[in-house]
Amino acid sequence: MPLSDTLVDMPSEGYVFHTSWPAATSDMDQFEQLSVDGVARYLQEVGAYHLIDAGAMETDPFWIVRRTVIDMIEPVTWPNTLTLSRWCAALGSRWCNMRVKIIGDHGGRIETEAFWIHMNMETRGPGHIEGKFLEMLGSTTDERRLRWSPWLTTPMAQESPRTFQIRHSDTDRFGHVTNAIYWQALREVFDEVPDVVAGKHRLVIEYNKPIMYGEEVHLTTTPIDDGVLVYLSVDGRARTHMSITALPD
Repeated sequence: MPLSDTLVDMPSEGYVFHTSWPAATSDMDQFEQLSVDGVARYLQEVGAYHLIDAGAMETDPFWIVRRTVIDMIEPVTWPNTLTLSRWCAALGSRWCNMRVKIIGDHGGRIETEAFWIHMNMETRGPGHIEGKFLEMLGSTTDERRLRWSPWLTTPMAQESPRTFQIRHSDTDRFGHVTNAIYWQALREVFDEVPDVVAGKHRLVIEYNKPIMYGEEVHLTTTPIDDGVLVYLSVDGRARTHMSITALPD
């Protein structure tokens, strides 16, 4: 389980997309630090801006995320202006690992990586990335045979009676729970590992099957040596595997 592997550095050449914006007060937590669900929203936004900048909104507009990794290296506090850099770290013909580095002008550093699948909306399955955009993504990586491999493979032992409430506002037009809401669920577990989240730590979510509005969602935790495993489940089956683990200083 590669929960401590170092994410690849930003390359010195190739197509790296850069943008910036002020940190929003609505994305701060109770400590006036950028919350993890706020990070998730920023990752969604920078991905959309990246597609526009690359001219890929017409050819490759539809993507779903399979795994997201967020390394909290140094908290981003408010007020702050954030610089976000996004590039491809590994590539296949239908999917890619996309890195995003978030740096605050007044301090703060967050490193992220996400496994994104390009969707063909006619077949409702993975589709080939268009040639020009594929070439642009490939300019920052030599890894061209990316395959999916889960990091979180420990099965949920027993579903907890603890529930996590889903609201109408938590869903998209398909009735699926949006990405940021999963991270809000993970935030509910921070009190169980206070020493871990007080320092450098890694948060991982692997999405197995969408959660829909109206389903009864359960939140289950399992302690491990360097953190905790977390599951969101419906009817005893995990829809999402998550983890919180310490990173070395």
